[in-house]
Amino acid sequence: MGPTKIDRAKVADTALRLLNEVGLEGLTLRAIAKELDVKAPALYWHFKDKQALLDEMATEMLRRMNADLTERPAADWREALAGAMRGLRAHLLRYRDGAKVYSGTHFTDMSYAAPMEAHLRGLTDAGFTPAGAARAWLTAYSYTIGYVIEEQAMGPDPAQGGPGYDLAARAERLTDHPLAAEAGFELFAHHDEGFETGLAAVVAGVGAVLGPPA
Repeated sequence: MGPTKIDRAKVADTALRLLNEVGLEGLTLRAIAKELDVKAPALYWHFKDKQALLDEMATEMLRRMNADLTERPAADWREALAGAMRGLRAHLLRYRDGAKVYSGTHFTDMSYAAPMEAHLRGLTDAGFTPAGAARAWLTAYSYTIGYVIEEQAMGPDPAQGGPGYDLAARAERLTDHPLAAEAGFELFAHHDEGFETGLAAVVAGVGAVLGPPA
């Protein structure tokens, strides 16, 4: 039996599958090589280091996200922006530590260009300046990435399950700070509702500060 043949796509796909088992900290090139039944140095033919692999993983996540886009964006820019962020969150939650993998990486191809152009075009058609559209998109995008990073850190993470953050224990530690104690039940639970509330605030703020004149 000959040696296992690998390429960039196979390595990235294996890494994304392994990510749900071991998380970002446990995702090493050695672990991926073992999963592929190859020696670790074989991976360096395709990726110079772990960051290069993370870049490809994020790009593959984006490709899969784009492949799932079957509906046209809503005509109203507010709903289109909110819908795009809901879709981003849903895809990041498919992977353990998905938001950490996705954030701060450099895409390895132009997969991002056409969707980004379409979203920015929707904003500029609604009356945003090009600069305002870019800032509006980045603001909503940053909120979504940050929210999911915190959501996955506190749990329960849909990709791996688990009990999540013990809010009762947290509140007990904060008995001398009742507002901070109560805030935990708002901040670290009911993630879907919390995301929608924050997203509505972000979209409203974007419209007020960056949007077209009323």
